[in-house]
Amino acid sequence: QVQLVESGGGLVRPGESLTLSCTASRSSESLDILGWYRQAPGKKRERVAVITKRLLTTNYSASAKDRFTISRDNARNTVTLQMTALKPEDTAVYYCMAFTKATENFFWGQGTQVTVSS
Repeated sequence: QVQLVESGGGLVRPGESLTLSCTASRSSESLDILGWYRQAPGKKRERVAVITKRLLTTNYSASAKDRFTISRDNARNTVTLQMTALKPEDTAVYYCMAFTKATENFFWGQGTQVTVSS
């Protein structure tokens, strides 16, 4: 089992920036993929960005590309999502995700609310 704890959500105005962080309860060396998903009210959960363990390969959704940056620190067992130029449509609960290839398990954090509003 892995516990993922997110932090950094909040209320910001359009155009502002926000950084989300997620800390894993065990070494991220065992977590092949870390990522961020989000779910807006009435919508399905969608992938925002993911990053692999060794090569640090990243993949972004179309809406996140060029505005968000995902990074991970395997020494600190953390994954971070830097969000810039936020829009009202970015409003959602953001979830941290971890995936282990060996067991093909997904783990989720409890979510952190991001609200973009003037």
